[in-house]
Amino acid sequence: MTRTLTYAAAAAHAPLSPMHVERRALREDDVQIAIAYCGVCHSDLHYVHNDWNSSVFPCVPGHEIIGHVTAIGSAVDRYQVGDAVAVGCMVDSCQHCKPCAEGQEQLCVTLPTPTYNGKDRVSGDITYGGYAQSIVVREKFVLRVPTGLDLKHAAPLLCAGITVWQPLRKHQVKAGTRLAVIGLGGLGHMAVKLAKALGAEVTVITTSASKADDARALGASHVLLSKEPAAMQAAASSFDLILDTIPTRHNVNPYLMLLARGGTLVLIGALEPLEPIHGALLMINDRSIAGSLMGGLPATQELLNFCAEHQVLPECEMIAMQDINGAFERMQNNDVKYRFVIDMATLKDA
Repeated sequence: MTRTLTYAAAAAHAPLSPMHVERRALREDDVQIAIAYCGVCHSDLHYVHNDWNSSVFPCVPGHEIIGHVTAIGSAVDRYQVGDAVAVGCMVDSCQHCKPCAEGQEQLCVTLPTPTYNGKDRVSGDITYGGYAQSIVVREKFVLRVPTGLDLKHAAPLLCAGITVWQPLRKHQVKAGTRLAVIGLGGLGHMAVKLAKALGAEVTVITTSASKADDARALGASHVLLSKEPAAMQAAASSFDLILDTIPTRHNVNPYLMLLARGGTLVLIGALEPLEPIHGALLMINDRSIAGSLMGGLPATQELLNFCAEHQVLPECEMIAMQDINGAFERMQNNDVKYRFVIDMATLKDA
């Protein structure tokens, strides 16, 4: 085992501070990675605050990891020392169930092992994430960063990017697709960029008129203000697909009315109960509601390759590791456009 420096929360709501943790010795199929950049996801904040009553402390967040291989196990044949690689929200799964066999590891019937706040499937040790100098990950769950993809901006693709890419691909978004994106945060801005690159006609649905210029700059053709009843009524039955990025309990009924015949609203933000849904809105126009959770390893590699080819990159604000607690406060206040990324070269002991 090796000690590595991290930034960790010792207890719920405690500020993150330097802490050494033990990384496992390399197994034969392991890859050791020196972390260069780590994205900051809203989930990190939830776990540090124990908002879902499932956090294990100390908690080392971070599941949007970009780095370079520094060592490999004896059976590793896909990577060599020096390779640019990435790690997302999962570091293992059962590898035996049907979803795993189909490259849908995020849907593993025994649940995938999360990059942090999970249990190693071999040792039972708690997993620690990417707010760290290094990490050890099973080879299969390591992704290749393609040539041409900017390492400084790639990290948010490992969570925000794949979370929106999965439903875009599943629902075959292409030229001519009429797509709406509810919300223009970390998920929403990536949905706009990726859908635009796929050729879709993109509308951003927002409560704030001040976001109209940003939405168009990101690639949206239209902006729909959800607080304007006349505008919402005029847009009824207009969209083939709606991606709903709202992260909290909300009323989806006004958005269901916007779906065209056979259209689908996909939930990718709210991990909690919604307000009651009016069944008639689903029956009329044969509408559907679906959910989507991240994406498997093949889809994530496809995303990285697509973004390198089309130069689709998240909008990032680079921060030093010691500024993470301030970044968490700003994230709570929606004061970021649109994702923080930590430069791990700034990680230093107290």
